Amino acid sequence: MNMNRWNKYLKRVSQAAAGGALALAVMVFPAYADTVYVNADVLNYRNGPSLESSVLGTLRRGTKLERTENKGEWSIVEVGGTKCYAASRYLSNQAPAAGNGAADSGKAVSQTPEESPYVDKTWDVALKSEYTYASFSKINSGTAIYYQNGGENRKGKTVCVNAGHGTKGGGSVKTQCHPDGSAKVTGGTTGAGATSAPAVSSGMTFSDGTAESTVTLQMAKILKNRLLEAGYDVLMIREGSDVQLDNVARTVIANNNADIHLALHWDSTNKDKGCFFMSVPSSKTYRAMEPVASHWQSHNALGTSLIEGLKTAGNKIFSSGAMEMDLTQTSYSTIPSVDIELGDKASSHTDAVLEKLAEGLVLGVNQYFESTAGAQ
Repeated sequence: MNMNRWNKYLKRVSQAAAGGALALAVMVFPAYADTVYVNADVLNYRNGPSLESSVLGTLRRGTKLERTENKGEWSIVEVGGTKCYAASRYLSNQAPAAGNGAADSGKAVSQTPEESPYVDKTWDVALKSEYTYASFSKINSGTAIYYQNGGENRKGKTVCVNAGHGTKGGGSVKTQCHPDGSAKVTGGTTGAGATSAPAVSSGMTFSDGTAESTVTLQMAKILKNRLLEAGYDVLMIREGSDVQLDNVARTVIANNNADIHLALHWDSTNKDKGCFFMSVPSSKTYRAMEPVASHWQSHNALGTSLIEGLKTAGNKIFSSGAMEMDLTQTSYSTIPSVDIELGDKASSHTDAVLEKLAEGLVLGVNQYFESTAGAQ
């Protein structure tokens, strides 16, 4: 309850009673109201209490709001004098530490100021049970965020940007490696021969002590802005330190809402060896398994284009730029999909380095769509 409102209400009742306006004292409680703060990097507010409701705008972390009703999963809040709906789990009675800017009072803003020229609207994207392979997911209560480009140069293509790792508890849950239940054909985080793997691993730690998940998120946000500027729509799997979507859920959401899927990672070696992508293993049995059989060539073509773009932008490339790896992501992908390793734990991850990597990735995305334009 907002105590200031309550005290004012009691004062009015007392004054009215003293003036003879009330012949009978009746206790009437005012409508529910409290002050809440946005506790997410970016939060959509809507015209109704569901993910299917239209998104009216977005709010920055720390935004102060008046909540007039708490309906459990959804809350009614006031934004600019208008009542709308926001997900209750992203609202807190305590002001969080400022994220991408200081807290404000109900002003609708995009997550970062530089996005505003490129974004028309945003909305949450959840895993739907009817999606093919959705039933293989074990962690799927979170949502991705779709950014629809509003620029004149909009290409009508959607790039899924998947910041690797960043799911609390993901390492203690297992998901099936392949839809058909067969065993992995290569090693990796999980060894060859395994039929299940961590739903989302925690990732490595850079030599300077920074968690990989922190750097992949920073990279994802920079790449998002670069892609929007270039005219692409962007599906962001993760916008904060934790999203409750496992690798299967991330992949299936991308399959149904994007044209290509880029998962951002750094390798666990300590050699500063440069960039490479995880290519589809040459195993005949693996390449014969669906959906790999129908899509492995497009996965490798996308990876090759990304490496060419990174090289063109002056980034260091490891060996041939490709390493065969049996991944959950590739095993469930029905769109061109690549795990791109942008260095390893000894690599620099300053803003300047990440910007250079983002430049190369956008060049690679452009090259891929240009090379496939005639076949579509």
